[in-house]
Amino acid sequence: MLPEDETHDEVLPYLEEPPEGGRWLAPALREQRLYELCRDGGDEAHLAYLRVVAAEGLYRPVALGEARGGDGSAPLHVTTLPDGRRLVRAYTAGVLPRPHPDVVYEFVTLRGLVALWPDDVHVLLVNGATPCARAFLATEDEWDTWLGLHDELFEPDGTCDRIETRRTGMPQDEGLLRGLACGAHLCYGNGDAWNTLDWHGAGYSGEVERLAGSWGIRDHDDWLETTERLLAAELSPWVWEYVLGARLWLAQQMGERRVDPVVWRDCVEQSIREQLKDEVSDEELEDLGAGLRGLVGKIMRYESRFRADGLLPPDGYVRTVAAWDLGRATMVARWGRGARYATEQELHAAVERAGKAVQAVYGSWPEFSAGYVLGRCLHFDQETFGDWYTTVLEAHRALLASPNSPWNTVPLH
Repeated sequence: MLPEDETHDEVLPYLEEPPEGGRWLAPALREQRLYELCRDGGDEAHLAYLRVVAAEGLYRPVALGEARGGDGSAPLHVTTLPDGRRLVRAYTAGVLPRPHPDVVYEFVTLRGLVALWPDDVHVLLVNGATPCARAFLATEDEWDTWLGLHDELFEPDGTCDRIETRRTGMPQDEGLLRGLACGAHLCYGNGDAWNTLDWHGAGYSGEVERLAGSWGIRDHDDWLETTERLLAAELSPWVWEYVLGARLWLAQQMGERRVDPVVWRDCVEQSIREQLKDEVSDEELEDLGAGLRGLVGKIMRYESRFRADGLLPPDGYVRTVAAWDLGRATMVARWGRGARYATEQELHAAVERAGKAVQAVYGSWPEFSAGYVLGRCLHFDQETFGDWYTTVLEAHRALLASPNSPWNTVPLH
């Protein structure tokens, strides 16, 4: 039996019309633009609406049983109206409802719609039962328009690298918002709304593929194990925290903020030799000691670059890279919800725990961000200072500068 929080009737989106003479506050800027175009009945507005849809893509409802194990190409769901007309419903991201136990939403482009379109269906209804609804006749001439707009405007990464904020339908609890804000780097990079718990992400199949391909997660147990390790900041290599912790210990012992690099290197090598001398061979100790000394140098070179780029203050350094695991934890929690591996209660609990853990370790969002960036660089970048670094540096700067950023709207403490 499903938990109580999983059983509900919010299968398709429904958003009330504004009162007569009033204006609608849409869930996001995208839907606000579509609403304004709906108020304009001209041909130009019709085309402008399609251009937004072509660039952003749509989501279509699919029964979970049909979607599970597939690649996102399950047949389109067709609705037959009382007057006999048959139509396909699709929606923009901002109006999607709370995830349902039996119905998921698959991402689809205009070209994808044409490829899947069933016979004897002549209407596409976008955002039905919302104030930004618009219907399109699905004729061959119209399909040519759809295909042309798709080829002109759609880019697989075209909606990435931006701050997307929900204006309605977001949680009000500060603890939940703080936990969601911990995933700001990834939300920015993927162009996802940072402040929603009604998670659909890249669509059901996209979320399943993301978790399987990047994380080896294929079911609830996999998801839970990975999430717990991330929330405990235990998924990253232990040597990172060991080396950073040695510097903190030395600084406390010496009563100085800056630690001599030679002393730091000697400390990590000697301490690990002392701890493991009876457990591993001399050769293994030699290799491990050399690796830790090298890691000290790598961290110092990254921190020097971080100071030059404004990620750290002139005298700053990274105390811990726990942010790398904790920031990813809040996103793996959301991706698990999109893949239907996590319940609503499990998602909420994981997000809140991530926020509390970040609070316990970091004094500010900039400090959290620097820890996250160092973890990402140690994981992926290998001191090339390539895309793995430059893209997250861009995210860091944007998230600190924008008034709509989670870090400027949700206090860490």
